[in-house]
Amino acid sequence: MLIQINPYNIDARLILQVVNCLKQGGVIIYPTDTVYTLGCSLTNRQAYEKVCKLKNVKPNKANFSIVCYDLSHITDFTINVPTAVYKMMKRALPGPYTFILNGNHSLSKIYGYNKKTIGIRVPDNNIARIIVESLGAPILSASIKNEDTVLEYITDPNDIYELYQNQVDIVIDGGPGGNIPSTIIDYTGPEPLLIREGAGANIV
Repeated sequence: MLIQINPYNIDARLILQVVNCLKQGGVIIYPTDTVYTLGCSLTNRQAYEKVCKLKNVKPNKANFSIVCYDLSHITDFTINVPTAVYKMMKRALPGPYTFILNGNHSLSKIYGYNKKTIGIRVPDNNIARIIVESLGAPILSASIKNEDTVLEYITDPNDIYELYQNQVDIVIDGGPGGNIPSTIIDYTGPEPLLIREGAGANIV
């Protein structure tokens, strides 16, 4: 199903439709402040395995991020986040960043193996954040790539729907997507490490 949502005039009924889909174990594709992304409930194992299949990774090897509305949920998944790192994240988010942090024991329930780290995203996109806010919990997230052209990521929602309409439950058309992914910074070691330079400025 293709659903058009205006990011500047969001229809609450459409958001509820998406949220109900996620609660029932559905998989969606939705816009962020960077690229279009796969999303599913953190607590539904079948949905998680479906995302793994779409990404062609084994469930016990997956390295997906968690998309949050804000930073209020990060203590549910992380441990020992230094005050300086938290303050820096508060300044940078919402924004096009993925912050790799040390994870706590809850990750093993989500991923099904002893995962040590987790990527946290708070995208600067009204649709993504309102979905998460309405769901009342973060969602698991994995960007979709385009293997067929010179563009690494698919930017046209109609093209995304054509490709994934039989593989996911909902594709949200929130306008053209970007082709540059988030900047990834690893804060699990003694010094921050820039993993990938993307849409966000290097703040290491």
